[in-house]
Amino acid sequence: MRPAYPPSPPPELRARAARIRLACFDVDGTLTDGRLHIASDGTESKSFHVHDGLGISLLRRAGIAVAFITARSSAAAEIRARDLGVEVHTGVKDKLACVEGLRTRLGLDADAVSFMGDDLTDLAVLAAAGLAAAPADAHPAILASVHWQSSLGGGAGAAREFCDLVLAARGDAGIAADAAGAGQ
Repeated sequence: MRPAYPPSPPPELRARAARIRLACFDVDGTLTDGRLHIASDGTESKSFHVHDGLGISLLRRAGIAVAFITARSSAAAEIRARDLGVEVHTGVKDKLACVEGLRTRLGLDADAVSFMGDDLTDLAVLAAAGLAAAPADAHPAILASVHWQSSLGGGAGAAREFCDLVLAARGDAGIAADAAGAGQ
């Protein structure tokens, strides 16, 4: 018999996930595998997982605001965010200040904000998040400081697994049943 998906999280984690109204994601190493493909002319490309995109679309359908926040200036991240209809902040020097600005603008308490990140530049914002999450291949210091860790790596479905966790905790897991028109 196949286990239930997503697996039922512990009650404290489920309660944290149920409060989320703003889901923020780092890009490099979280929504991508962290590799940068730079051509000789200086153009950059990144690979995003289509499952992550659908998960993000489902969060939006459930009324959760979504934002990409990255330290790198990235046309690829801006294009992907536009494709998914989410807010994007590139070239961010202080991710915590950026997330706090979004939270304040939306009138949310800190416990209604999640952040998923993978490396040391994400530590401060993860510490302030109501639900801190990381891909399985995040830096060890990140893995030691988050509330939840994906079983999947960055750019390999980790963000989708996180989205499914939040949707299930909020009772919105059934939203995936009519996802055919959600776009990826």
